[in-house]
Amino acid sequence: MSRGKKYTASIAGIDREHLYSAAEAVDLVKASAKAKFDETIELAIRLGVDPRKADQIVRGTLSLPAGTGRNARVAVFAAGEKAAEARAAGADVVGADDLVARVSGEGFLEFDIAIATPDLMGQVGTLGRVLGPRGLMPNPKTGTVTDDVERAVLEFKGGRVEYRTDKVGNIHIRVGKASFDKAQLLENIHAVMDEIHRAKPASAKGKYVRGVTLSSTMGPGVHIDPLLARRADEELATAASA
Repeated sequence: MSRGKKYTASIAGIDREHLYSAAEAVDLVKASAKAKFDETIELAIRLGVDPRKADQIVRGTLSLPAGTGRNARVAVFAAGEKAAEARAAGADVVGADDLVARVSGEGFLEFDIAIATPDLMGQVGTLGRVLGPRGLMPNPKTGTVTDDVERAVLEFKGGRVEYRTDKVGNIHIRVGKASFDKAQLLENIHAVMDEIHRAKPASAKGKYVRGVTLSSTMGPGVHIDPLLARRADEELATAASA
C-alpha cells in the first residue's frame, strides 16, 4: 500500500521492533502527528482474554484526568423531568419514543454516547441491532443506564470514556489530542492502564496485557513495553519538569 511522504518520514524515526517506554512513545507520536488538524491520540491494548466467553469481556468506563480534547455528542433517551435534567446538563439530543423512532426509522446516529433511563430501556432495547455493533447501546455496567442522567451527561461531556474488548480481544481508547502536552498524555495513559488492570477478569489465564501501541490519527503506531506502560509516576514528574 502506498504511503504519503509525511507518514514515510515519521516511520523512519521509529523502530517497529523496539518496545518503548510510555514517555518515549508519547514523544515519538507527538512528533509524527503532522496533519493540518489536531490529531487524536489513541491507545490500543491487546489482551490475553477470550471475548467469546461472557466472563472474559473487559468493559467499563473511566474518567481521563486530562480529558479527551473532544466534545462528545451525548444522546439521552428519557422523558419528563429526566429529559429536562438531561437538557440542562448539556445533552446534545434528548427524546423518548420520538428519539427511538429517529434512530430506527431515519438511521439517526449523530452521537458518540447514548444514555437511557431504566424505564425507557424496553424501547431502547429494540435498537440493539443498530446501536450494538457501533458500541452505542446503553448498559448499566458502563453507567449509561441510569436515573442520574444529569451526572452521567456531565461526566461524559467532561472526559469520561467507554471501553470494551473487540471480537479479537483488543481495546482501543483515545487518550487525548496531539496538542496535549506530554504530562497530560502520560496522565491519561497511566489512568487507562490502571483501569484495564483493575478490570482483569478472574477467569483470564496467562499473560494478561500482551501488547500496547500508541498512535495518532494519521501517524504510525509506536509499541510500548507492557511492563513499562503503568510506570507513569516518574515519567510524569520528568515531563512536568522538562
